[in-house]
Amino acid sequence: MTVATAKKMTFEEFLNYDDGTDNLYELENGELIPMPSESDINQRIAIFLVACFLQLGIPSYRLRMKAEVAVNSRQVGVRVPDLTLFSEELATIMQGATRSLILMDMPPPLLVVEVVSPNQENRDYRYKRSEYAARGIAEYWIVDPIAQKVTVLEWVEGFYDERVYQGESVIVSSIFANLQLTAAEVLQG
Repeated sequence: MTVATAKKMTFEEFLNYDDGTDNLYELENGELIPMPSESDINQRIAIFLVACFLQLGIPSYRLRMKAEVAVNSRQVGVRVPDLTLFSEELATIMQGATRSLILMDMPPPLLVVEVVSPNQENRDYRYKRSEYAARGIAEYWIVDPIAQKVTVLEWVEGFYDERVYQGESVIVSSIFANLQLTAAEVLQG
């Protein structure tokens, strides 16, 4: 669902947009896309991953839920992943920011995680995949509770190499050498 506008919204207009609500929006090719409320399972999965990453020694100041990430689509757009892992450099740059928005001239996040919602599969598997790859994000996880799989995309020479995990398969990540999570554990949240 997109919000009807008479003309395409620019990135600058998006940055200043305020409809008087607490709604989150993504900007895709000049169109506002409202982010629906997350389902219980999607919220549980995101919180579970935050807890796991904290246990792996990732400091909390490098983790964000619902941070905005500027990406290139046909024009500059904004995505709002469920979970984002900052590098130390990006975390330092973001200190004191009034908005959790990673601009194009900032280092990319190390990891973004999207938890697939019903009827959002194309956006998560296709559009965001190419946008995050173009942004140089080292890993993009697509956690799909509908299809019961976790897809880990690792950025290699400008493109993503894909590995799919299901059931008791242990997830392999170039970012987390000591990760001992199975797809089933992640999908249960």
